[in-house]
Amino acid sequence: MMKEFRKRPLRVVRRLLGITCLLGVTSLLPGSEPGDAAGNIVVFSFNDLGMHCMNEDFSEIVVLPPFNNLRAVVVRRGHEPDVLDNATVTYKIPTHTREADKTNFWTHAEALFGTALPPNIGLTGNGLSGTMSQAPHKYFEASGIPMVPIDDGGRFNPYPIAEVTARDQSGNTATTYTVVPVSSEMTCNLCHNSPGVSTATDILQDHDELHGTTLLQQRPVLCASCHADNALGTPGEPGVPNFSSAMHSAHAPRMGQVQLENKCYACHPGIRTQCQRDVHLGEGLQCMDCHGTMSDVGNPARNPWVSDLPRCSDCHNRAGFEFEQPGKLYKDSVGHGGVACAACHGSPHAITPALTPTDNLQANLLQGHSGVINTCTVCHTSQPDDPFFHKEDD
Repeated sequence: MMKEFRKRPLRVVRRLLGITCLLGVTSLLPGSEPGDAAGNIVVFSFNDLGMHCMNEDFSEIVVLPPFNNLRAVVVRRGHEPDVLDNATVTYKIPTHTREADKTNFWTHAEALFGTALPPNIGLTGNGLSGTMSQAPHKYFEASGIPMVPIDDGGRFNPYPIAEVTARDQSGNTATTYTVVPVSSEMTCNLCHNSPGVSTATDILQDHDELHGTTLLQQRPVLCASCHADNALGTPGEPGVPNFSSAMHSAHAPRMGQVQLENKCYACHPGIRTQCQRDVHLGEGLQCMDCHGTMSDVGNPARNPWVSDLPRCSDCHNRAGFEFEQPGKLYKDSVGHGGVACAACHGSPHAITPALTPTDNLQANLLQGHSGVINTCTVCHTSQPDDPFFHKEDD
C-alpha cells in the first residue's frame, strides 16, 4: 500500500487516506495535484520532535503537560530562492478545535505549573490556532500548543494534521499540511499495578518507600519539580539526578518482566502509537541501535534533549556534506541556504519516507512522491546546474 501511496495522484491519495481512516485528512487536502508548486512562495511545516508525550491524567503524578512545537519555513521561489524571515505564518488543527473537555490538565495546571490557564490555552500562551512567531534561525514557531491525542469526535489519533498558511509582504500565500504528533500512551501499569490503587498511587507509594519521600501526600506531583528536566527547562533539586537518568537507571534492571518486543514502548509511546515510524525502522533499525541501552541513556553524565543524542553523522558520511551542523542537534540544524533540515527530511523518528501515510503527506503534496523533498523545482523556478553539497552555505 505504501508503494501505491508514493506514486498515485492526489485523488487516489485522498481515497487511500480515507480507507485507512486517518481521521479528517481527506477533508484537509488542497485541490491542486501533488507537485504543483507554481506559486511565488512555498511553505514547509514540521514538528521539532517525532512524538510529543503527555500524561493522560494530571490529578496525581505528572511527567509532561500537553506541549507541542510546530515549526515552518517559508521560501520565496526563484532561480535562486530566498528563505523568508518576514512572512506571516498561521496554523490551525481542523480536527482539534477544543481540548479542555478531553483532559483534566486545565483543572490542575495552577497547582502543577503555578499558573491558571484559560481553557484550550497552553503554557506559552498559544492555543489550537494562531500565528507563529519568528524564531532565530529563519523559521517560524508556535510553541506549547496544548494538543491531546483525542480529536473532536472522541477518536484516539496520535498523528493529527495541522494546516499551515504563509503570507509574504506582497500578499502571496501558500498552504501545507503536517503532523502534530502527540500521545498519552505511557503504560506504567505494565509493572505498577497493585490491586486496589491507581497506577499513579502505586508509583508514588513505591517512590516514598524507596526514597523516604512523602509524595503521596503532595499530589499532584510534577516529577520535574525535583528531577531536573531539559524538556521542561526545570533545574531540579541539588543532589537529585535528572529525570532522564533517574527513570532509565531505575528501570533498566527491571525491564525483564516487561513482555514487549520493543521494551522502550513500555514508557515511550507506545504499543498503539509506535512513535518510531521512519525510514530507519523500515530498514530494520530499532530504538537502541541509535540511542544505546537503557543503562547508556541513564548515564548521569548525559545532557538529555540539549546534547548527547544520536547524530546523523554517526552513521552517514559523504565528502563535502554536513548531516547536521557542528554542535547542533538535527532538529535545530539548517542547511542549503538556511532551510531547516527537518523541512525536507521530516522530524526525528518520522524521517521520510515514513511508514505512516500522514507523515508523507507534505512531500506528496509538494513534489508528487514521498521521501526527502528532493525535487529542486519545489523552490527553484528552473532546475539548478550547480551541484548540491548539503551545507548551510550551499
